[in-house]
Parts: sequence; structure tokens; C-alpha cells
Amino acid sequence: MVTLVFDGKMGASGDMIIAALLGVGANAEVLIPIEEGLGVKYDIEELVEQGIAAKQVQVTREGKIIEGERSSKKLKDIIKVVRSLSISEKVASDAVGIFHLLGEAEAEVHGKKLEEIHLHEVGADDAIADIVGTCVLMEDLGVKSVIVPPVSVGEGTVKMQHGEYPIPAPAVLVLAKNATWSIRGGPVERELLTPTGAAILVYFGEGVERIPPLEVMRTGYGMGHHKIEGVANILRVISGEMKNLEKDEIVLLETNIDDVSPEVIGNLYEVLVEEGARDVTVIPAMMKKSRPGHIVKVVVKPENADRVAQRLAEETGTLGIRESPGTHRWIASRKMEQISVEIEDKTYAIAIKIASGKEGKVYNISAEYEDAAKVAREVNWPVRRIIGLVEEKAREKWMQ
Repeated sequence: MVTLVFDGKMGASGDMIIAALLGVGANAEVLIPIEEGLGVKYDIEELVEQGIAAKQVQVTREGKIIEGERSSKKLKDIIKVVRSLSISEKVASDAVGIFHLLGEAEAEVHGKKLEEIHLHEVGADDAIADIVGTCVLMEDLGVKSVIVPPVSVGEGTVKMQHGEYPIPAPAVLVLAKNATWSIRGGPVERELLTPTGAAILVYFGEGVERIPPLEVMRTGYGMGHHKIEGVANILRVISGEMKNLEKDEIVLLETNIDDVSPEVIGNLYEVLVEEGARDVTVIPAMMKKSRPGHIVKVVVKPENADRVAQRLAEETGTLGIRESPGTHRWIASRKMEQISVEIEDKTYAIAIKIASGKEGKVYNISAEYEDAAKVAREVNWPVRRIIGLVEEKAREKWMQ
């Protein structure tokens, strides 16, 4: 199972995504049932763009490009087409999910009900081929997670069925509103992120500000169809394994306090952890009217947020707590073990924390301070000597 990073510095479209997925090793033969079901063909070329070898995909019918076709299909019609194809249930479900996102975005833009919307651009066969093809290739690659750093949308205007609109297109903005990843303007005056590309990334992707630690396996480049002077118009997809970190969904609670005693602040960590907080940080800050105060930040699981926020308000008397929902952190898998060490003919058991990656490979070991300090006091050794002894023995056992 792999992790994919969609590096959309030049945006993303359906055909670029398919090309990039082929570039990271997806098997083009899995697209054949879609070709047969839709009566189309994926024309795949190997090209060089600004010195980068990339793949380019064009959906054709009888040798003619069908990009830009208009459709009068409604969502229910598209779902019927998707369900008629010889694809797995997972692929069909993913494709329908993406089309639901597109339909809901168009409905919001036009102020209509979902069942009333005609999906002009994204209901055409080339768009269906792009979306279903992406889902088939994702299944073929065995993708476990998709990471999306900020995506470029371009600048200027774009012509659509209902007229000319500023970039990003209205549907792209609605989709981006529901994304965990962020958008940025530029770097060229052209539409870079299409509604189809945006919907695929919203459906599969988790947003990050930068690429997290990753053991790279392959890199694929999907080339767009517009030539941009001096710039490689490509979508880069990196496949790899995030061995050391796993995703943990969290909520961040924050509040400012400037009239709370040091004793209450010092007690916050213990009482909030008892209510379910994962971490508590108190930062000195300058408040309004130049009064010294503190910013309290609390990391908590979404299901515990209400309870922890209530306790935070009761303990501090704050009148307001900010919540940043839908975020996540990358954490190591952790477990507790014990190591026995012999010091002056006596055996002591000391707890250690072991951090490992997704495949179980241990990459960090740390002794529990309280245990080490207790032993240090008893044998009259520096605590750092005890910690060093314990961690060295643990590394010999778990990191060989």
C-alpha cells in the first residue's frame, strides 16, 4: 500500500492526473474496460517538456479528440453510465462520489437543486473517462493515502458554458471550500486547476502545507495539453511510503487569558488531559492594553472537543474558545515496554517508549523520565546516566 503526493504547482486536470498515475507505475491495461464501455480510447504518449520526460493522455473516439464536448446529462444519468461499466464496486463508488462533489458544486454555483443540474462539461464522455480512469488506476496502485500540498489555480479568465469567469472557476472555488488542501494564485495567466481535477483531489486528498517525511519509490509526470512558455506544464505525483508517521485526526482549541493566576495555569495540563486532551501548550503573550497574558493551545480528538472546551472554560473563566476543525497531525506508532538493568547487584525495571513506523521498524527509543529519576535517586547516579544505560540496552534489543 502506497502514499501518493500530488504536487500541483501547475494545477491539475483529469487527463494530467491519469498521465501522472501511469507515470508512477499504474497498469494502462486496467483502462481497457472503460474504453470498451464508453467507446473511447486513451491515447498515451511519452513526451519531453522543459527537459522532463512525461506522459500525456488524450481521450479520443474514432481517432478524434472529444475534449470539450457538451453534455446534457444529469447526475443520475452519469451514475447509470458509471454503474454500467465493467469495474469493481470500489471504483464505481469512488467515481460516483467524485461526480456527487461536482454536481453539488454546480448546484451551489447556479442556485439550483442537485437533481435539476445538467453537468455540461463534466458530464461528457471524456470527463467520465478521466474520473473513472483515475479511480481504476488508484485501485491498481493500491493507494492507501493521498497527500496534497497547496495547488496552483492560475490567473485571468476562463470561458465556460454560461460565459466568461475569473479564474479559479466558480465550481473550483466551491470544491476548494470543502477541501482540506489550500489553493494559491498563479504562477501563469491561464486556468490550471479544472473542476474535474479539483473534485478528484478533494475526494482522495488530505491537505498539507509541505511534503511530510517520505521514502520515495517512484515519480510520475503528467503533461497538460497547453504549451506555456518557459514553464513545464506538468503535474508531479510522487509515490512512496510514510514509514515513520501515521495520520491522526485532531481539533485544535485556543483561547487567550490575561486574568488567571499562575496556580490555575499550572493545573491546566493535568485537568485537561483527564478530560481527553492529547497535549496542552501555554504561551506567554501580550494582550490588549499591553497586559501580559497567555495563549492556551489544546490538541484534542474531535469526539472529545466539546468536553475539553467546556472544562477549559470552567477552569480559566474565558469568554471564548477558538476551534480549528478538520486538521490532522502526523504521529509515530508508539508502545510502552520495560527494560531491566542491573546496577550494583540490584535489578531495576524502567519503562521505555518505542516509536515505530507503519511496518513496525523501530526508529526511536526513550526512557521514561520518572522511572529513571527514581532509580537515579536510589543509587545516587546522575539521571542522564541511568537514561543512557537504559536506552542503550533497549536499542540493542529492538533496533538491531
